[in-house]
Amino acid sequence: MSFATTQETDLSFLRELGLGGALSGAYAGRWLATRGKELTSVSPVTGQPIATLRQASAEDYEQVLAAAHAAFLRWREVPAPVRGQYVREIGNCLRARKEALGRLVSWEMGKIYTEGQGEIQEAIDIADFAVGQSRMLYGLSLHSERPHHSMREQWHPLGAVGVITSFNFPAAVWAWNSMIALACGDAVVWKPSSQVPLTAVAMTRVAAEVLEPDGFGALVSLLVGRGAEVGDRMLDDPRLPLISFTGSTAMGRKVSERVARRFGRSILELGGNNAVIVLEDADLEMAARTIFFGAVGTSGQRCTSTRRVLVQKSVQDRLVARLLQLYAKVRIGNPLDPDTLMGPLVDQEAVHNVRHAIERVRKLGGKILAGGEPLERDGGCYMTPAIALARNEWDIVQEETFGPLLYIIEVQDLEDAIQKHNAVPQGLSSALFTRNLRSAGRFLSASGSDCGIANVNTGTSGAEIGGAFGGEKETGGGRESGSDAWKAYMRRQTNTVNWGGDLPLAQGIVFG
Repeated sequence: MSFATTQETDLSFLRELGLGGALSGAYAGRWLATRGKELTSVSPVTGQPIATLRQASAEDYEQVLAAAHAAFLRWREVPAPVRGQYVREIGNCLRARKEALGRLVSWEMGKIYTEGQGEIQEAIDIADFAVGQSRMLYGLSLHSERPHHSMREQWHPLGAVGVITSFNFPAAVWAWNSMIALACGDAVVWKPSSQVPLTAVAMTRVAAEVLEPDGFGALVSLLVGRGAEVGDRMLDDPRLPLISFTGSTAMGRKVSERVARRFGRSILELGGNNAVIVLEDADLEMAARTIFFGAVGTSGQRCTSTRRVLVQKSVQDRLVARLLQLYAKVRIGNPLDPDTLMGPLVDQEAVHNVRHAIERVRKLGGKILAGGEPLERDGGCYMTPAIALARNEWDIVQEETFGPLLYIIEVQDLEDAIQKHNAVPQGLSSALFTRNLRSAGRFLSASGSDCGIANVNTGTSGAEIGGAFGGEKETGGGRESGSDAWKAYMRRQTNTVNWGGDLPLAQGIVFG
């Protein structure tokens, strides 16, 4: 492993995105003169401040929610295909600023250049998807049991959607929710992670540029603020009939309980403990390279990052040897350097958490095969990615460690692998490497992987926007992005029309 060094980084993208001077953390069709405490965004690349904004207060929250709700009442009357045209323009504006926005994601969060660009591309892709979806908000035509009656189902806009996002995808997850919600006729109120507020400000500005001229700016409202000032209010606010939350399982449990208490809906994208099963008939080179990306990409800070490798004993040594070769070539450093393969973790606490997990593995008798060492670099957020021999039943392996720590776990056969695979509390993403069609079918069957995502000969990380994204068990059970995930952002209505002259009752009931 080596540390990539560069000359001084060009930060002109900050000026291009207008991220200088006094910034507001609340947008409600206009940027508010916020009254909360100041928040400084610090780059994990250097440990130096990027910019400071003033967070939203409780009073700002009320202004934002009132404006978002008022905008929704008007927006729901706009025909869905017309709403789709607004989303198309937002996607075009994202295209025009993709380079600058992607660089901002890398600088504020720490993921490498190509991943930062890829995240903005994901936002563009979901905008394109939502444009098409705006013409496909399909209902059903149903047959009535009563003569001269017709039935149908239709879908109506739901309201203002609260979107609470994590640091690791500071742009894409908002886009997954907001582009679909806008096409469905909803407003969006976004509370981003306080670790990446500038990306939220920049993305909001792009969307507002399209919506503001027609008085719809508040459809993409923003609230940067503390949980006590903003987050808790969102969970309890009936003006937000849906809360989409991305974060830890522990916090997701709190969100679920509080939103359900007021009979609201929630989409929960929580922890993952994703495994790749490698059988003895697998293409080991393909498996190794896929595991490498899944474990090291985004410094192991994706919810779909590969955490466990369940490998058949007969090929374990060869697979591990190839992984060690790949890990030895990782260049760690400034994420905007094109030679960098792994940037910093988001902050020093993230490094500490991974180091603490490694110590627990050692105490349980596990062996560290590579990495796991902090690097003395600016910001203190760099470390080498780690590989450890472990046992699936250990408590630390049952948890999600959010960083570049990969466990190698021996299995006897496919049945043993599936049992171990499913024997964790989380159920987000999974993968199997095999050349055997029967093994693939077994893995994808009802008694195979228990995850929301199950892949064959491709990894756990890197989902496309066309499929519904989400998991089972302690991952939360929510779905975002593609397929029919749009239905979560709308309310279903069943209609019955009597076009005859009589009044027959259902079930043959005769009354009076």
